[in-house]
Amino acid sequence: MFKYSNKTAVVTGASRGIGKAIATTLANNGMQVIGIATSEKSLDAIRDIKNIIPFCCNISDEKSIEDLYAFVKEHSSNIDILVNNAGIHMDNILLRMKTEEWKKVLDVNLNGPFYLTRILLKDMIKNKRGRIINISSISGTDGNKGQSNYSASKGGLLAFTKSLAKEVGKRNITVNCIAPGIIETDMIFDLSDTVKTDYLRRIPLKKFGKPEDISKMILFLCSDEASYITGQTFYIDGGMSLN
Repeated sequence: MFKYSNKTAVVTGASRGIGKAIATTLANNGMQVIGIATSEKSLDAIRDIKNIIPFCCNISDEKSIEDLYAFVKEHSSNIDILVNNAGIHMDNILLRMKTEEWKKVLDVNLNGPFYLTRILLKDMIKNKRGRIINISSISGTDGNKGQSNYSASKGGLLAFTKSLAKEVGKRNITVNCIAPGIIETDMIFDLSDTVKTDYLRRIPLKKFGKPEDISKMILFLCSDEASYITGQTFYIDGGMSLN
């Protein structure tokens, strides 16, 4: 039996899509979850869920990260789990991509996890235990046209995961990565039928994933039974990465 009670998890991008599924799944299994989003309005989506404590934070800003840390410490003496899920995309072909589009995506998707991991890691090292899980993407390994900024940020998370796992393993802290494929969130609702059909053609299971497919894997990685798994990337993509 997995034991999740008396654990505190910090989940970024927790108000919708994959992040909301992660926060809800962890909370429903007895964890205290600090759910992070960028606006008070978006936090309304998780505000009434049992065991979730909402907090508004801009993870690409170091001062906001410091405020978040102080908030977390007010609510828990131990920080057991960090899920770096928050991410944005600002798609464009490289010749048309604005510098701001490049910087903004890297700031949120890669710099944000760096800032947050660095500040929470001190407590994990002190307690000699912890779980860090980074949400990357199949685009981080395969690339995707029109997403050089997004792919670069998600590829960076893959390398970040491996490097950090080597640094903190001796402290009983595991660091792993999940690379989702095409998941049914609002990010794909605007895709044309032609694009969706092309994606389905490339997926051996012939269906899109659900946010819960990701959250269930994270639940396992948070468990004591996953204590010997670190530095790994798990592709939850219906086999899309096999092509």
